[in-house]
Amino acid sequence: MWLLVLGYAAVITTVLWYVYRARGEDLCLNYLSIILWGATVMFFIDSLYSYLNGEEFIEISADAAVLGFSLLLVALVVWLFILFLKDPKRVFRKAL
Repeated sequence: MWLLVLGYAAVITTVLWYVYRARGEDLCLNYLSIILWGATVMFFIDSLYSYLNGEEFIEISADAAVLGFSLLLVALVVWLFILFLKDPKRVFRKAL
């Protein structure tokens, strides 16, 4: 399930990145997109390896859903940290 959660989030983030980039806005969504695509590829390879060893390709359970959303939360926290450091709209620099 975590593969699906991260995959959907990666696709949505990539679409949002292109939309905001076309508008000329920079929200550092490229970093979030790279983080999510990297995690998706990593878990795809892990799922493929597990499938070749006789396990299910995608585990559908409540624990797997919690893990997927926990991983998404960690990716969002890392992105927010990057966003605060880069401060693309100069929100914090104006306040100082």
